[in-house]
Amino acid sequence: MRFKLTFVANEEAAEMRLREFLHLKGISKRTLTATKYDGGLLLVNGIERDVRHVLKSGDEVTILFPLEQPSIGLHATEGPLTILYEDDALIIIDKPPGQSTIPSRDHPDGTVANFVAGKFARDCLPATVHVVTRLDRDTSGIICIAKNRHIHHLLSQQMIHDGFHKQYIAIVEGHVDRSNFMIDAPIGRKEGSIIERMVRDDGQLARTEINVVNRFTVEGQQLTKVALVLLTGRTHQIRVHMQWAGHPLAGDDLYGGKLSLIGRQALHCAAIEFSHPLTGERVRFESDVPLDMSSLIFSRII
Repeated sequence: MRFKLTFVANEEAAEMRLREFLHLKGISKRTLTATKYDGGLLLVNGIERDVRHVLKSGDEVTILFPLEQPSIGLHATEGPLTILYEDDALIIIDKPPGQSTIPSRDHPDGTVANFVAGKFARDCLPATVHVVTRLDRDTSGIICIAKNRHIHHLLSQQMIHDGFHKQYIAIVEGHVDRSNFMIDAPIGRKEGSIIERMVRDDGQLARTEINVVNRFTVEGQQLTKVALVLLTGRTHQIRVHMQWAGHPLAGDDLYGGKLSLIGRQALHCAAIEFSHPLTGERVRFESDVPLDMSSLIFSRII
């Protein structure tokens, strides 16, 4: 089924060209170009018009988006998905640890994107998988996926303008002294590595808010449960910032954490909040911490 949006031109839109009106409604120039050349339609009161058409108050404007083609390189496969929410615009997934978000050379199949593509095919939805938020393979929690490029664009704009919030729970090594603080330290690629990042003066702006939830000890190892809010979205941001602060994530051996208590970085995306791209309503989705982390958290709280 073709995705479409309908708007009604108010008095302020009278004498406005269709192109300008749609721009005010968040339709990007790229989307308009694709609509024009890739099989979409612009309708005013049910009649096809071009972007230079001048509107009148009360006109009903409909944009029929072109049908999307599933990504050729993404294999649509059947697999389990924990769906927290779904509508015509987006789908919210709760990802377990150990599953990649998108295919890679080492993990070409069995990813969230593969399974979502399989669901789209089963539902006869002509769309590719637009991953709005992604998580590392060993990070658990919430992923947001858009069902078309326009919704992806709108959500990406919210991220740029601080309207899209992501909250994480982590278990870090040691007892963190400060209860509430922010790390403001730029992050860049570590020299000689294509994977690791590090705090470096010439890196990209990176800010993380940290709030201590509780401090505890397990098998003689001091640990702290922290709640974190990403104010920017750099690769491995939480892992790098906590290592830099002297408190690497438990299980994160890439950044100095020990594997004795948990076999992966103890990091979980517990909540996301944003304005729904179609209704404008603020929505929030939450996910419980998985068993491997919760068993540590409740072992012994002091």
